[in-house]
Amino acid sequence: MTQPVAGDQPDERPGGGTEGPGAARRRRLVMPEEVLEAVERSEPATEPEPGLRVAHDPSDYGDLGTADRPGEEGNEIGGAAHAAPGNLMRSSAIMAAGTVVSRATGFVRTIVLAAALGTQLLGDAYQTANMVPFAVYDLLIGGLLASVFVPFLVKRKKRDADGGTATEQRLFTLLLLVLAAITVAAIAAAELLIRLYAGEFTGPQHEAATLLARFLLGQIFFIGASGVASAMLNTRDRFGAPMWAPVLNNLVIIGVGALFLSITGPGAAPGSVTDAQLTLLGAGTTAGQVLQAAVLAWALFAAGFRWRPRLDLRGSGLGEAVRTAAWMMLYIGVAQTGLLVTTNVATRAGVRAAQSGESAAGAGITAYQYASMLFQLPYAIIAVSVITALLPRMSAHVADGRKDLVRSDFSRGLRLSAVLIVPLSVAMVVFAIPFCVLIYANGSTSAEDAAGIGRILMVFALMLIPFTMFQLQMRVYYALGDTKTPSLIALPAEAAHAALAIALLFTAPPQLVVVLLPIAYGLYYVVGCVLAWRGLRARVNGLDGRRILRTLLLLYAATVPSALFGVAMVLAFGVLPGTVLPSLAAMAAGGAVGAVLFVLVAKRLGVTEVTTFLNMVRNRLLRS
Repeated sequence: MTQPVAGDQPDERPGGGTEGPGAARRRRLVMPEEVLEAVERSEPATEPEPGLRVAHDPSDYGDLGTADRPGEEGNEIGGAAHAAPGNLMRSSAIMAAGTVVSRATGFVRTIVLAAALGTQLLGDAYQTANMVPFAVYDLLIGGLLASVFVPFLVKRKKRDADGGTATEQRLFTLLLLVLAAITVAAIAAAELLIRLYAGEFTGPQHEAATLLARFLLGQIFFIGASGVASAMLNTRDRFGAPMWAPVLNNLVIIGVGALFLSITGPGAAPGSVTDAQLTLLGAGTTAGQVLQAAVLAWALFAAGFRWRPRLDLRGSGLGEAVRTAAWMMLYIGVAQTGLLVTTNVATRAGVRAAQSGESAAGAGITAYQYASMLFQLPYAIIAVSVITALLPRMSAHVADGRKDLVRSDFSRGLRLSAVLIVPLSVAMVVFAIPFCVLIYANGSTSAEDAAGIGRILMVFALMLIPFTMFQLQMRVYYALGDTKTPSLIALPAEAAHAALAIALLFTAPPQLVVVLLPIAYGLYYVVGCVLAWRGLRARVNGLDGRRILRTLLLLYAATVPSALFGVAMVLAFGVLPGTVLPSLAAMAAGGAVGAVLFVLVAKRLGVTEVTTFLNMVRNRLLRS
């Protein structure tokens, strides 16, 4: 998987030809690979340390992304991206823009659904029913597609005399048939699946979740078709449609949510909504996936693909590709086990909180999911961009056997990500409640419900650095062609997560279970980081731990004045009437002044990564 860094051939576009004014403007933006190179130039060169060996050819495997985030948000660094041809990196501006717009519309979608469904019984029924199809797809098809089918397809396109056409036809035919079979079976087992993921749903809530699931499970086929089409488009250097098609899906769901709210009004509950209204919600959500798949199929047709069904699989190599995915599938299975545990704990806590007669605000899976989405935004926007730039560099260094350069790249990637993620995580802790009240306290979601989401987000934010570090460590293993070790690491990490999550259900009050659940989620990454660090330290002769620790400590120290000022603003403006004005004023004043304080203190403390980044931005602006 040796790929050039973006900008190595600035006169070419992904589809060939010379770039236009738009591409020239994009080059004036500060891209992650440029920042990595700037940080590299500011540090002394390393002494060559050869002798690094790979466990397996890294190009045989794709990147699974986080592998634990089922849902419409997708996976920004999935296998299709990293198994694609080298000039993928020259399309980073298109990918970044598509990711940002997709995330933005997904954010609006979540706000509309929160207003339409609330965060309690009906919201939990919808969230659970909508998570199941993504979980089933990831477990049975998505993992194979990302981990081995896409890299396999790329290699066959390069090696086969027909350019991989026969392999494409076989793979496309096989996956569509398997997807159709899984979809039909899942719809037939809708009630069983709801009982599996939400064992304490009863009465109208169980009935509503089951009815929704019968429609939402139909998404499995179209999620899979979208994944296959996206992968095949990526192998053709067509990156625009896969990154932008999810926006249409989001817009459809936004419209469905708004229509549902206008029909039912705020405060809808499982016992008050009709089957017709639930059908609108379920069928409308699935329609978004249908549209996304249709757009990608059209883009694939426009790229020249013509489907001719083939099932002559003997000698095609697909069986061997599946066998190589054994460790990857174990990793996915562990992740899905974690999702099953989390969903059961959160849904049971929500039901018990509602039955207790006390406030159930922020007690169920919906509040947990909404907080989780916000928690992962910094990683999705910042760390994913860094990883996308980092992977080809590390893969090239692994191919050269250079331990020192792999170690340096990991260190720079984590430190560069932390420059923005650390202050953002602290800001999340300070402003989580006013921010969630501002965006979620509408329609069926009360200010108390929104504040409950904010409390969950505060705990989530503490886990952002372990989460990011673990993801970077996994990318080092993938660059080494090692899929066995990450899978083995996941086993004790998930055991720790599951043990704590289940213990919370039986020891904490129902209203606090989901607030504390991010601690169990974070424990997975803490345990995983420790085990991964020990393994990689032996492989690459250390991971530059002292420099990383020093940078993290200084960054957190630099946030202290900003955090104190932010808390003061929240308390000062909290006396104002209403919810919008206090939240806006506190975040505007605390955020603006806090950002300036952070930069000044970080420069004073000598955080070189901050100063290098700021100098690069200033120089780029002056040249523009």
